[in-house]
Amino acid sequence: MRKLASDLLVIERILRDRAGLWQQIHDQRGLPALIVQMLTSSVLALACYGAVLGASHSGLQSISSAVKLPLLFLITIAICLPTLYLFNLVFGARLSPSQALALVLVTVTVTSALCVAFTPISLFFLITAPSYSFYKLLTVAILAVSALVGLRFMVAGTKELERLSSRSPIPPALPGVPARQPARVGAENQPGDPVGTNEHAGPGEVATMNGQAQAAEERKPTNTPLLRVWGLVFALVGTQLSWTLRPFVGSPEEPFQLFRAINGNFYVDLIRTVLSW
Repeated sequence: MRKLASDLLVIERILRDRAGLWQQIHDQRGLPALIVQMLTSSVLALACYGAVLGASHSGLQSISSAVKLPLLFLITIAICLPTLYLFNLVFGARLSPSQALALVLVTVTVTSALCVAFTPISLFFLITAPSYSFYKLLTVAILAVSALVGLRFMVAGTKELERLSSRSPIPPALPGVPARQPARVGAENQPGDPVGTNEHAGPGEVATMNGQAQAAEERKPTNTPLLRVWGLVFALVGTQLSWTLRPFVGSPEEPFQLFRAINGNFYVDLIRTVLSW
């Protein structure tokens, strides 16, 4: 029970301690446990929101949507995660598969938490304005806004991981060159010395430090355009998969169906719903 509570509170850590979260992902400290926490929190939150969506039709639809909504996100992650990892390799990033998965789960965890936060609004309109078309459009809007906010967290996390990776480590001592000593209080750097060195740093060590810092800056990737493209791919896969797994809300004019026949696509149906509302 205590472990479940810890898993559910991972969203609070994501929102309150972002610097510590990015540092943990960068260092890969306890990453499997963090991934399990985010996965558990996301599945439970999405199941709750899915149950609310299906409640507009029937109890069976509520149970079905509570299972299918987490399944929708998990399958979308499984489809899109290899693309994100390979894109990062092509563009020179140094993310491991577990780091890439952790970043994606941060996005999904934030998205699922926002869906739960919107649940009272969904229930309010479900009770006061029971319109099937309006409820579908409201659900699409909530999921879209939540996903955009989650993607912003992923972009911010990727930038922070890049910043942490670009820090140049302390170079090893060169043969015949004294090891660099910590700067003494009140010691002043000589002209041309990098920050953090003192009079004990030899010319060879200074050159090595400058070269490593320059190399670190040159290999620093710019992943914001990449993440935007990947976010678009994630959205396209997710929306089409949601059309395949429908219904989530359930039309009041039709009996309960676990799945519907695959015809048309998500975007045509969305436009048709807007025009008919």
